[in-house]
Amino acid sequence: MYFSSMISVVILGAGNVAHHLYKAFSASKAVKVKQWYNRHLKTIETFKNEVAITDNLSELTKADIYIIAVSDDAITDLSKRLPFEDRLVVHTSGSATAYDLDKKNRRGVFYPLQTFSKAADIDFSQVPICLESLRKTDYALLKSVATAITTITKRVNSDQRAALHLAAVFVNNFTNQLYRVAHEITEAEGAEFDLLKPLIIETANKVQDLSPFKAQTGPAKRNDKKTIKKHLKLLKSEHHKDLYKLLTALIQDTHGR
Repeated sequence: MYFSSMISVVILGAGNVAHHLYKAFSASKAVKVKQWYNRHLKTIETFKNEVAITDNLSELTKADIYIIAVSDDAITDLSKRLPFEDRLVVHTSGSATAYDLDKKNRRGVFYPLQTFSKAADIDFSQVPICLESLRKTDYALLKSVATAITTITKRVNSDQRAALHLAAVFVNNFTNQLYRVAHEITEAEGAEFDLLKPLIIETANKVQDLSPFKAQTGPAKRNDKKTIKKHLKLLKSEHHKDLYKLLTALIQDTHGR
């Protein structure tokens, strides 16, 4: 489908995803953010000279697509309170389904698979956007909006998206907590956590070319019992010891040790 003019978008919500979407759309020549809604206007007040802002759903303007970027628990209720019908409404959640949106509107999902923090800049052109539309005729519009800000789009159904979201928790949230554990360990002995950053980068780079299975190294994989015993002795926290034992067992089970 060819769109002769800029695609108009209304953003609903003001969390991390909403802020990054606004920045990405604002830099695009194919998409125009016509309006930005949030129930607390003060959160988006700094943008009032750039885009029309509102905290009143009855003031929502007509647009090609409405993107709900709020917490999962708020998606259904907000979609029910939209004062119009038969317009394309999507959410940005990885775990909610398109059916969580009120059926009075055309429904879909626009899920950017990335971790977002307001203070951290991100190259949105490298963010995969997973797309789903309940009506086939809406997919072209969804894809046009996505390709305006990224080079990576994929048609993904609800089950696939749920699996990706779950996997993302492992590679991002859980991994970050392991960084925190490593930071506590180094900090306790006055060692510099920054010295581990090249290793962190190399570990992430390695799985760009190798499967995680082939990329695995370390004492657990080679069944280095002496080193494992020494590490457990060095750990002061029982939680850290339990975590070390669990991950060691998982690696050994995976690699047949």
